[in-house]
Amino acid sequence: MYVILVYDIGEKRVAKMLKHCRKYLNWIQNSVFEGEITEAKLKEMLMGARAIMNEDQDSVILFKSRNERWLDKEIIGVERSSIDNFL
Repeated sequence: MYVILVYDIGEKRVAKMLKHCRKYLNWIQNSVFEGEITEAKLKEMLMGARAIMNEDQDSVILFKSRNERWLDKEIIGVERSSIDNFL
């Protein structure tokens, strides 16, 4: 499945969350990640995210699609992290 993950995490936990999410998805902008992921890896990633975050103060938003081709993405301005350079 293809996902876009967005988080709003307290300043003390943000670096930990960034490092955690980069293990599973491509970092495309501050607090925004995207990529293909299996259901099992997604569950693993979310379990780790829950361990980092404070659910009373922080949030993670996940957009899911069956495939990236069903998503129209338009970038205006600077693209933070292009994934087109991978072989």
